Amino acid sequence: MKFSRFMSPVLLAFFATLSLAQNKPRVAVLDFEYATVQDSVASIFGTNMDIGKGIADLLVEDLVKSGAYSVIERKAIEKIMQEQNFSNSDRADPASAAKIGQLLGVDAIILGSITQFGRDDKSTNVGGGMLGGLGGRFGVGGVGKKESKAVVAITARMVSTDTAEILAATSGKGESKRSGTSLIGTGGSGSAAGIGNVDMASSNFGQTIIGEAVNQAVDTLGTDLEQNAQRVPTRTIKVEGLVADVAGSSLILNVGTSGGVKVGDKLKVTRTTREVKDPATGKVLRRIEETLGEIAITEADETSAVGTFTGTGAVKVGDSVATAP
Repeated sequence: MKFSRFMSPVLLAFFATLSLAQNKPRVAVLDFEYATVQDSVASIFGTNMDIGKGIADLLVEDLVKSGAYSVIERKAIEKIMQEQNFSNSDRADPASAAKIGQLLGVDAIILGSITQFGRDDKSTNVGGGMLGGLGGRFGVGGVGKKESKAVVAITARMVSTDTAEILAATSGKGESKRSGTSLIGTGGSGSAAGIGNVDMASSNFGQTIIGEAVNQAVDTLGTDLEQNAQRVPTRTIKVEGLVADVAGSSLILNVGTSGGVKVGDKLKVTRTTREVKDPATGKVLRRIEETLGEIAITEADETSAVGTFTGTGAVKVGDSVATAP
C-alpha cells in the first residue's frame, strides 16, 4: 500500500499477524472416543459423563493458545454432524473424519481416544485398625486403604481431509502429583470436587487429582500436535459463487465461510458472454467469460460475503466470482 510507511507500529503488527493467521493450517477437533474407559468414568463420577467432549475442549484451548493452528469452532462441527447424520462411531474412522473435514473446509481433522482414565496400578495398604471405622466407607472391608494416583492416557491422530492419510499419531499421559482415596477429591469424599456435571475446564476440576492428570495428558498431546503442524499441507479451496447485490463498488456474494471464503481473499469477477454447447446432447462444453475485475473480501459469515470491487467492467447481479488462478 502506498500509505504503509505512515502506518503506526500497532497497525503494522496487526496486519502482519493477520497475514500469518491466514497461512495457518485449519483444523477441527472431534470429540474423543472413550468407550474403553466408560465403566471407569461411571465409577468415578457415579454416572456416565461425556469426558470425550471435555478432553476435546481442553485440546482446542491448548491449540488456540499455541498459535500453530487455526481451529474451527465446535458449533460448526456439531452442525455438520447433525446435517450429515454422522454417528459417534464415524468420528473414530479416518475416512469419515476426512469427509467431515472437507465439509468444514479444514486442512486436517484431529480425532482421538481416551485409553486410560482412573487409578494407577499401585495402592498403599495399611492395617484395618489404623483406619478406625473408615474402612467400610471406602468399600475395602476395613483391611486396607487405597491411596492411588490418578492416571489419564489419550491418543490422537491428525488426518488429511484430502487423502484420509494419517499425518501424525501422538499420545499424552498424565499422572497426578498427589495421591488420594478419591480421584475427584483430596480425601475420601467426592463431594469436595463439586462437579455433579463435570466441567473439565473449571479450576475446581483442575484441582482434583484426576483433573491434574487430565491437564497434564492434554498439555503433552497439544505440544506434540503443535510440533507436527508443518506436516499439514494447506488445502487450496476453490471458491465459486455469484454476485447477489451491487451498491457502487460494494458487492455482496452468495457464498461465505462455509464455501471457503475468508476475509482478505481476492476473487476474480467474471461474466459469461457465450456458451458453447454439444450439438448432439445440448450439454455445455465451454463458457466464454469476460473478466470484469476483482473483489477484495472485507466481511464474511457462513453463507455470504461482502467486498470491494475494483476493475474496468460494470458488475451486475448474477455475475460469477471465483478463486483467481
